Amino acid sequence: MRILLFLATNIAIMMILSITFSLFGIESLLAENGVDLNFQSLLIYATVISFSGSFISLFISKFMAKRSMGVEVIVTPSNQTERWLLKTVQEQALKANIGMPEVGIFNHPSPNAFAVGWSRNNTLVAVSTSLLSHMSQNEVEAVLAHEISHVANGDMVTMTLLQGVLNTLVMFLSRIIGHVVDRNVFNVKSGHRPAFWIVSLVSQLILSLLATMIMMWFSRYREFRADEGGASLAGRKNMIAALSKLEQLQKLPQLPTEMSAFAISLSKMSALFSSHPPLAKRIVSLSTK
Repeated sequence: MRILLFLATNIAIMMILSITFSLFGIESLLAENGVDLNFQSLLIYATVISFSGSFISLFISKFMAKRSMGVEVIVTPSNQTERWLLKTVQEQALKANIGMPEVGIFNHPSPNAFAVGWSRNNTLVAVSTSLLSHMSQNEVEAVLAHEISHVANGDMVTMTLLQGVLNTLVMFLSRIIGHVVDRNVFNVKSGHRPAFWIVSLVSQLILSLLATMIMMWFSRYREFRADEGGASLAGRKNMIAALSKLEQLQKLPQLPTEMSAFAISLSKMSALFSSHPPLAKRIVSLSTK
């Protein structure tokens, strides 16, 4: 489901932008002779659409997180827990030299947390009710530190840039494949026939799977960095304890797929398409440093 959602979102945004380009008459991919591909135009076309889609996703990420997860942002703390959450995040943000994030709580039986936002100074850090009820204060502090580290490391922007580059390559190569098949298999001499778009779309789907593997590899890498940052902000012992507790709670209901790319994932997925490394490996990595 995560892969399907990833592909569907990217294809939907690219389709909308492609239609917009068509309406303005700037979608031509052929050279003046109407036969050969104009690689420069194709590269510009692929780059603009891909990076536009990536940045649109980034800019609406906080809004979408609030809506999809039902996050209640803490404006005026109503209890001791909310006051402690705000105070802890404020202290960690100050140490990490980032702007104060919005802090929220969402109601879900999965012990999770996530951070989203388009810049280091405009983010949302949210924790689930289950995480608050199943973890000690020190463990929750470590989880918050992990998310603050994601923000301080600029992971959201870096993932967006990587996604833009990969999407550009996917679109660029898929159109070339479609063009070659159109010319050599279907013997189309000029212009493009339906086969070009069909082959391009199929190629885009296949290449997107490969691109997703690269995205997920980087996502796993950034988790180790965020663990190190969390250990620096909240203490290595607390960070290891938090990961150990999450490992114990693996059988609890999981976070919906639409937010799993941002969250501390507990599900066991295929290694190539997993956005987070196994918790056991993360614990070992922290324990041996």
